[in-house]
Amino acid sequence: MKLNNTLTNQLEEFIPIDGNKVTMYVCGPTVYDYPHLGHARCYITWDVLYRYLKFLGYNVTYCRNVTDVDDKILKKAKEENTTAEVIAKRYYDIFSNDMERLNVLKPDIEPFATKTIDEMISIIKDLIDSGYAYEAEGDVYFRVKKYKEYGKLSKQPIEDLVAGARVETSSIKEDVLDFALWKKDEEFGYPSPWSKGRPGWHIECSAMARKYLAKHIDIHAGGADLIFPHHENEIAQSECANGCKFVNYWLHNGFVTINEEKMSKSLKNFVTIDDLLKSYDANTIRLFILTNNYRMPVEFSAAALEGAKAGWKRIQTALNRVKPYIMDEYIYERAFQTNELGSFTRAMNDDLNTSKAMATIFRVVVITNRLLSDKYVSQIKKYGELLYTLVNVMGFKVDDEKISEDELQNRLSTIVPEMEFLSDDDKLLKGYALMKKIIEYRNNARQLKDWEIADKIRNLLDGVNIILKDAKDGTVWEEK
Repeated sequence: MKLNNTLTNQLEEFIPIDGNKVTMYVCGPTVYDYPHLGHARCYITWDVLYRYLKFLGYNVTYCRNVTDVDDKILKKAKEENTTAEVIAKRYYDIFSNDMERLNVLKPDIEPFATKTIDEMISIIKDLIDSGYAYEAEGDVYFRVKKYKEYGKLSKQPIEDLVAGARVETSSIKEDVLDFALWKKDEEFGYPSPWSKGRPGWHIECSAMARKYLAKHIDIHAGGADLIFPHHENEIAQSECANGCKFVNYWLHNGFVTINEEKMSKSLKNFVTIDDLLKSYDANTIRLFILTNNYRMPVEFSAAALEGAKAGWKRIQTALNRVKPYIMDEYIYERAFQTNELGSFTRAMNDDLNTSKAMATIFRVVVITNRLLSDKYVSQIKKYGELLYTLVNVMGFKVDDEKISEDELQNRLSTIVPEMEFLSDDDKLLKGYALMKKIIEYRNNARQLKDWEIADKIRNLLDGVNIILKDAKDGTVWEEK
């Protein structure tokens, strides 16, 4: 597998530090407002990487932090005359619920900044002791120019960074580029050797990555807007405090844009995940995101989402049609070796090329539909299992539990006595196998133009809230 490393700006073979184990850190939300489509793109992208690494057989430990102490949270709390804790909990709960609705897996570790203060203080002490940081009137700053490799991630010389730095100006700082590790705050703060205060934004991720993963980790990912200053500063303080390389592979996803401008809260041009889910299902949103290269900007538009909606409908129809052939034995993550599986893994191994991977999935849909029309049962099972596997790896929500095997059996058992055309052996079949047999009988009746039997079967199923949909390439069923 090759990944585009922002640090080297090259496509590099992925080789974990420790054999089959992978440590992966993703910058999580600052919980002060509603998450939007830009957040959905970020966390869906790295959710797919997490899923795919596990599909390849890696033992992945995925850590995604929660920033629950921040200037924006405090500002919101003051505006609403409440506490930072209330604001953080409210928007963390909203974020978590939105991620669940988008079928984004929870990370293995989800640490909160406020629970990692001691680790932050420890790192800051190490930086002061080694001369990379200094205290000034209760604040603590990192000496940027002392770290000679500063700027290696963003590829900018220090002179250019000075002009564009998003840092607070302060007369007590030694240099304009020096960034805060600790901020004095008598009103809302934690005890420390320097003052009652709170941590700077960047030190939080360094501390949580070190505490919950390691000093040296495999993958660190996030949005492209974090390259500078956040990730640049993480590298500086982590490598100076730990005395070793911080991250092997830096990965960044592109923005979601509206009218070619980055979607963001500051520009007030964002669409919340909640609002989007009122018009489109989670699979449509995921498909919209995954049909684009993760590193490139993606333009938000109703037309693009409608296209994704139609695309998911094609996949879902194929899944519904093939389900009766495989659900009695099928286990996720098992797929027969096929040319299509090879095409899928080649695409994903090429810097997570989800666009090509989705093209392969659509090719499997075409093959599956053709096999269903020709009634090649053994091949239907083979490609049906492949289709289910690939959509699962890509994180689509396949609603297999809409009607369970037991529930289907219970419904069918109430109408089986009225299906006198079934043999005694057929009546012993269970769930999906019985449903498959009923559809076969009906299709045979239709071919013989025995409309009375065909209509009777449809009406009986309709009476137990199972509807049939006839198409030129076959019949599918679904729950009302």
